[in-house]
Amino acid sequence: MKYQVNAYSLRKIILNETDPVKSVLQNVAIILATIQGTVPLYREFGIPRDMVDRPIPVAKVIMTSRVKEAVERFEPRASVVSVRCQEDEGVPGRLVPTVEVEIIS
Repeated sequence: MKYQVNAYSLRKIILNETDPVKSVLQNVAIILATIQGTVPLYREFGIPRDMVDRPIPVAKVIMTSRVKEAVERFEPRASVVSVRCQEDEGVPGRLVPTVEVEIIS
């Protein structure tokens, strides 16, 4: 089964989530909401910011690649099917990635 996740999917963090599917989806949302370098003692966690100040078409390509790499690295129970980056309607120039994942049993 395929699931779509973005940073806005993260409404409430449940520590020690017992449902494996919910746990994976929560972890993917946390990855998408975290900028690399902002987690103390785990600076490589999250999405790099190397697409900042790039033209939107270029930033979308870079973000798609970085999101896929980050999800595969930090949540090995999820297989990335696709990544879609859309501009945030409320904030011009801000990209919001949505990831479609399958849960690996």
